[in-house]
Amino acid sequence: MDERELAQRAAQGDREAFGGLVTRHQAGVYNVAYRMLGECKEAEDATQETFLRAFRAIRTFDPGRPPGPWLKKIAVNVCLNRLERREPLTLEDVSLVPASDPGPESQIMAREQNRQIHAALLALPPRYRAAIELRHFQELSYTEMAETLNRPLSDIKSDLFRARKLLAEFLR
Repeated sequence: MDERELAQRAAQGDREAFGGLVTRHQAGVYNVAYRMLGECKEAEDATQETFLRAFRAIRTFDPGRPPGPWLKKIAVNVCLNRLERREPLTLEDVSLVPASDPGPESQIMAREQNRQIHAALLALPPRYRAAIELRHFQELSYTEMAETLNRPLSDIKSDLFRARKLLAEFLR
């Protein structure tokens, strides 16, 4: 069964169909949450909260649209809510865990670079982190980002510009 059919059946109250949506999208939703929150346990909690919210709102979902972007939109909003309750992080607050499996020099350098990028992302203010997540990881258009975050297009473009500029400063 394709995911639009699953969504339609879930909207009609079919719990198994909703379970099928969860199975298909849990990894993607978790990845969004992890990249935005930076902690496994908190990402797991945010993923669970995302699907609870989706279950409660499934009757309002438009079955003519794919459910993946809708679920990721909910995930981003759940993460933003969680980040608003947190103290802001600085780059110094984010600890870099040493590589657990050292290999050839190029692999070590790549891992270190990935850790530095991840740490820099976690140091961004939540709205900038959301802009980077939606544009570069979820590959949404500016219009889709504005729709997802319920903000004006000009704000989205400004946030993305500032986020990129901060990332560049952090990674120098």
